Amino acid sequence: MKRVLFATLLCVSPFLNAEDSKPKNIIMIIGDGMGAAYTSAYRYFHDDPKTKKVEQTVFDRHLVGMSSTYPAPISGYVTDSAAAATALATGIKTYNSAIGVDVDKKPLESVLVWAKKQGKKTGIVVTSHINHATPASYLSNNESRHNYDQIADSYFDKKIAGQFKADLMFGGGWKHFIREDRNLVNEFKQAGFYYLDNYKALSKLPKNSPVLGLFADVGLPNAIDDNNKHRLSLMTKAATKHLENEQGYFMLIEASQIDWAGHSNDVGKAMWELDDLAKTLEYLETYVESNPDTLVVITADHNTGGFTIGANKKYQWKPEVLRSMQNSADKVAETLNNTPVTKQLVDELLNFTLTEQEFSQVSHAKSSAQNEQQVFKEQVNQDNENSKNLKRPVSVTKAIHSSITNIIDNRTTSGWTTGGHTGADVQVFAMGANKALFSGLQDNTDIAKKIFKLLGKN
Repeated sequence: MKRVLFATLLCVSPFLNAEDSKPKNIIMIIGDGMGAAYTSAYRYFHDDPKTKKVEQTVFDRHLVGMSSTYPAPISGYVTDSAAAATALATGIKTYNSAIGVDVDKKPLESVLVWAKKQGKKTGIVVTSHINHATPASYLSNNESRHNYDQIADSYFDKKIAGQFKADLMFGGGWKHFIREDRNLVNEFKQAGFYYLDNYKALSKLPKNSPVLGLFADVGLPNAIDDNNKHRLSLMTKAATKHLENEQGYFMLIEASQIDWAGHSNDVGKAMWELDDLAKTLEYLETYVESNPDTLVVITADHNTGGFTIGANKKYQWKPEVLRSMQNSADKVAETLNNTPVTKQLVDELLNFTLTEQEFSQVSHAKSSAQNEQQVFKEQVNQDNENSKNLKRPVSVTKAIHSSITNIIDNRTTSGWTTGGHTGADVQVFAMGANKALFSGLQDNTDIAKKIFKLLGKN
């Protein structure tokens, strides 16, 4: 009995003593959609095939626990990003699509907002638009994640004692911040924010000014297609340097597009998004060494796609083609939609040689989709009154994309169970001050509750 009691005290003592060692800086990182199979696959994608040993990754080095992800009972057991982010931000379960509100649509306070009230600087760094579900749940309160313009407006309009909730915001979002009815970028600039719209400007941020950086119309380009494949890492380096101050800071970082890759069942895109996140974590390893009063917590909001390493009863996974890719399946599909499909072109775009059967699959996907689009147009012209009831065929670009990802799945032996989310638990990683608090199995709301404690909220 004494041994059990002693072991229990060891497990909880870091939490009990949190008053004595609260971290100065807290960095919360969410790999959107990043189920356990993704980080396992990244280990093999990242592996050096010239060695017998499978090398560990930064994810392996900092794994401390697991987290459940289910939303409020009204939404069942499978969460969306909004409900999950609200749970991680506020410690309260809510319904799917809710942004920072409870099941009765009452506003909730996030750890970011609480940190701001305690005198800390705050920031968000994401690869989606900055008013997407996850960052919005930390900065806004809205009954629906789809009210993008309202959420964007709230970033300027809803202040705390006259202060903006965030001192730094990096991501995409021109579409929602530069509109016909309102130019939020100009309003932020007039309010004293330094605005930038390209990565190069990250190297010269004015130290004493709040910062708004928007680098794309909606989300940033895919990591593999971007002019900087490690744009999350680049933004994070600039953000940590800019937010440093005597009172410390709270920052949310989201590798947003792992989720988007999962929704489109695109393992190639997923691995390059994970590589961007891994480089970010590797930078933060060195940052924590130099700033030991910093806590970094990493988790996923949910698992997307039901991704499987090894499919169709084949006990293997072959990431070689993923390592050689220089363009995403999205970019390849867009190019082939606007260009005659030749085998030489497809081989060049994918950077590996297709078999004749594989090439025929891509070529057929395009011609079939074009034919279906033509038939649909003719049907609409013939019966315009009932055209709303006609099922719109898949776009040509999407059809080509599906054929390419299918080829990649077959070559790598990757599998998928859905184009949506699953209810599986997700991993929790941590480094730095008080990381032991996040060990073991916990609920996603527990992560927020622990961070609130570390920020002095009882």
